[in-house]
Amino acid sequence: MAISNAKAGLGLGDSNFTFAVYIANKPTMLEYQLLAEVRALVTGEINMINQACGNGWRKVFNVYAKLLYCLDKKHYDFATYAATWQEYRDKYLLQAQSKTALLFSAPTLLPDREVVHIICGKGHAKALINSGELVANVEWLDDEFAIDHHNKLIVCPYFDYRQLSNIKIQRLADLLQNLKTEFKK
Repeated sequence: MAISNAKAGLGLGDSNFTFAVYIANKPTMLEYQLLAEVRALVTGEINMINQACGNGWRKVFNVYAKLLYCLDKKHYDFATYAATWQEYRDKYLLQAQSKTALLFSAPTLLPDREVVHIICGKGHAKALINSGELVANVEWLDDEFAIDHHNKLIVCPYFDYRQLSNIKIQRLADLLQNLKTEFKK
């Protein structure tokens, strides 16, 4: 029932994504400031962004790849494409046919689609809700994680090693596993 104003969003990745991460900021490079759609990255582009935009973006991409790589292979096949999470990040993450996206817009929530939505940061989620860009029924599990089962939406700490440590990445993976099991029924 909750639908944002954005059609498919704007950001980086596969326009036919089934796994979407929403983040408040964009890489500071001009080509990403002017995005009007979801645009697939090409091999080497993540490294280029890391070089131009700094350590913060390296952490975002690393945490994203680590999360995908630790998901249960019975329900998510991301880890089957590469021998390590680093190889997955460099060769598949946010590229065409990856089914992944990093979006700078509000989620478009369509409960009948098998899309998982993750909002990075409690502050970002609250800003989207308070602005009316996101209408969702999130249940706060604690100070860091919230979930809307109906819309397959999770709010988690920002994709940074200190905020989303390996233990918290595993917790997020467990929440995603539970969501996947729920909407497979």
